[in-house]
Amino acid sequence: MMLRALSVQAPGAAVMIRPHHFTVNTQTAADNAFQADHPADAAAAHAEITRAAEVLRAHGVRVHLFEDQTRDTPDSVFPNNWFSTHAGGHVAIYPMKPENRRAERRTDVIEMLKRAYRVQDIIDYSGLEADGLFLEGTGAMVLDHIDRVAYAVESHRTSPIALERFCTHFNYEPMAFAAADAGGVPVYHTNVLMCIGTEFALIGLGMITDPARRAEVRQRLELSGRDVIDLTDAQIAAFAGNAIELQGAAGRILALSSTALNALTGDQKARIEASATLVPLDIPTIEMAGGSVRCTIAGIHLSPRPQV
Repeated sequence: MMLRALSVQAPGAAVMIRPHHFTVNTQTAADNAFQADHPADAAAAHAEITRAAEVLRAHGVRVHLFEDQTRDTPDSVFPNNWFSTHAGGHVAIYPMKPENRRAERRTDVIEMLKRAYRVQDIIDYSGLEADGLFLEGTGAMVLDHIDRVAYAVESHRTSPIALERFCTHFNYEPMAFAAADAGGVPVYHTNVLMCIGTEFALIGLGMITDPARRAEVRQRLELSGRDVIDLTDAQIAAFAGNAIELQGAAGRILALSSTALNALTGDQKARIEASATLVPLDIPTIEMAGGSVRCTIAGIHLSPRPQV
């Protein structure tokens, strides 16, 4: 694949959290149909994140790996829910619905961003938790950084008030919609349903419950110039929508789980590989907690400071 121009959609750096006492979060089980209902292997989860970071680094992605030694934050491996970064030096900190997820917010991560990257301002929405208003970062929203659209599944974890506030501050157009699986269970986070790359979008269109809204979402993605790759419910259940495009040393890559890669068809893989190299990460233990590769990676869309 030829080396392509850098894209604002594909960050070249990321934050990942390596858990030491990983377990499935009982506080999130009520509305996360992707979660397993039995304990996970903490040592296996630690090894999976260690290896995932190594693979991404081997592809030229700058990975800032933080440790979580505590037993109080079972979902800390999913940092994309509590903060996001944006071109121009902007950082957002988000309000989380499960109380034990609020402890995932870490000052050391934010301080690292300030040291290593050009941060102009930080907008902290976490105070909205006291009002029962939640917006769980780039789990609740899938952001089109090029066309400036924030796609968001309507759920208890995505307050329309918080969404509107974010979009006003960060100059995105909100595009919210209802979505459910074949059994009628509402989708809890948008990033299990869709992934937006520079030249393609993966999305489970059939899960968008309103046909008119489904057509609008497809049209909006197509108007942005992307190849819209429709995913089946079974592929979504295998986390095929929970992927993230990153900038590697030799071009753009699509980081996704081995489970997700195995669920894609040959045609779908070929369409992705027209613009990005598929990079599978083996994280079956992490996936028991109801999230996959996209959830474990908080992309850094900031300009790096000169390294000394």
